[in-house]
Amino acid sequence: MLDGCTPHPPETIGRYYDRGYYEGAALPQLLAEHARTHTTRTALVHGERRLTYRELNRGVDRMAAGLTLRGVRAGDRVIVQLPNVPEFVIAVYALMRAGAFPVVAPTSFRADEIGHLAQVTEAAAYMGPGVHRGFDHAKMASMVSDDHPRLRRAFTLDNPDSPQSGFFTAPSGCLFFPLGSLDAPRDPDRAYDPNDVAFLLPSNADATATAPRLVPRTHNAYAYQTRAAGELIGLGPEDVYLAALPAAANLTFGCPGIVGTLAAGGTVVLIDDHADAVRTTEAAFHAIETEKVTVTSLTPADARLWLDALPHGRFDLSSLRLVQIGGAPLDPELAARIQPAFGCRLQQVFEMAEGPLSLTRLTDTDDVIRHTRGRPLSPDDEIRLTESDGTAAPAGTPGDLWARGPHTPRGYYKAPDQSARAFTPDGFFKTGEVARLTEDGNLVIEGRA
Repeated sequence: MLDGCTPHPPETIGRYYDRGYYEGAALPQLLAEHARTHTTRTALVHGERRLTYRELNRGVDRMAAGLTLRGVRAGDRVIVQLPNVPEFVIAVYALMRAGAFPVVAPTSFRADEIGHLAQVTEAAAYMGPGVHRGFDHAKMASMVSDDHPRLRRAFTLDNPDSPQSGFFTAPSGCLFFPLGSLDAPRDPDRAYDPNDVAFLLPSNADATATAPRLVPRTHNAYAYQTRAAGELIGLGPEDVYLAALPAAANLTFGCPGIVGTLAAGGTVVLIDDHADAVRTTEAAFHAIETEKVTVTSLTPADARLWLDALPHGRFDLSSLRLVQIGGAPLDPELAARIQPAFGCRLQQVFEMAEGPLSLTRLTDTDDVIRHTRGRPLSPDDEIRLTESDGTAAPAGTPGDLWARGPHTPRGYYKAPDQSARAFTPDGFFKTGEVARLTEDGNLVIEGRA
C-alpha cells in the first residue's frame, strides 16, 4: 500500500475476494484485456477524433514508456489536471501502467489548490492544458513549481494560445514538455498489487474546505465499483456514455462512467465544457444525436438547463435510455419532468469520492426514483445512522450517515488527523450527511450534519 494510506485488514480483503467483489486485476491490466476483446470497437470519441480499443491501449502503452524516458519513476505522484479530452483517459491509465500514482484534479483548481496537492503528495510532475477557458494552466504550473522543488516536470497539451507551450525550462528549473512528446516503444509488462492505490481523488465531502483532502482508491475497489454499477444499469458493448460533466469527477469517471463503460466494451464520448452554458448544452445535444448516446450523468442544475433548452431543440435525443443525476439534491418536481421530457429512465445517485455509492434501480417505482437516492451498490455495504455522539439513531428517524464497504477506503492520504475525525477505527466513513432510510431500505439525504 502507498505510504500514507490505511489498508483494509487482511481478513476484510479476503472476505471481499471470497464474495467475488475483488478479482485481483489492476485497472491497466483490465484495459489491456478489454483491448484484446474489443480491438476495433470505438472506445473514445472527442469531436472528429475517434480511438478504437486497440488504439487507446497502444496510446497508453506508448505514453507510459514516454513518461519513463522523461524521468517519471514508479512510485511518483503526478497531478493530472486535464479537461474532457482523450489525453485525460490515456494519461491516467498511462501513469498507472508506469507504476506512478495519478492525483486527479478538476480544471477549476488554481494555484492554491494545486500547490496544496503538490505539497501533500510531493508530486514529481504535473499534467494539464496550456490554456483552458482563458486560464493559463502552464503558467500556473510554472509558478507552483517555484515553491515546490520536487515538482521538476510538467506536460501540457499543445496550445498555441499559451506562451508556455512546448519545450522550455521554468526559472525554478522545472522542465516543460508537450504532452504529445510522451511517445516511446512499449515497456515490458509491470507487476501490480491490485490492493494498492490506483489513483488519488480530491474529496467532495465538504465543498467549503479550502485545502482538498485526497482519497486513495485502490485497483480492486474501483474496478469492483465500476463493474457493479455498470451491471446495475445493464451497461454493455452497444452503450454509448456521454461524459458531459468533468471527466475528473468520481460520478463521471466511475459510477459507472468512463471506467465502467470501457469495462463493458462500450463507447465513451467526451465533450468540452464551455463558459457559456448554452453552448455546452447544445454540444451535449449534438453529441447525443450524432453518436447515439444511451447513458449520461448530470447534476440537477445541468438537468434543468437541458430541460429548458428542449423546447428550442433541433436535436434527436431518442437514443437516450438513462440519465443519472448526482451531486446536489434533486427536487422531486424536477425529477418528475426528466423521464417524460427525454423519454428515458432516471437514476438518482448518491456518490462521494470517499467511496459511498447508493443508486436507485431501473425497476424502482417512479416514487422511489423521484424521492430517494436508492440503495447501496454492494450487498456488503453497511449503513449506520447515528446521533451526534455516535450511538444509533432511533429507527425511522434521521441520523448522521456512516458507511463502510468494498469500495470505501479506510482513511485519507497523509492526513492522520482528518482521517481520525472522518473514519472510525473499524472502517466506517462519517459522510457528514444527515439521512434516513425508508421502510423499504432506500436512502433519503436530509442535508449536511
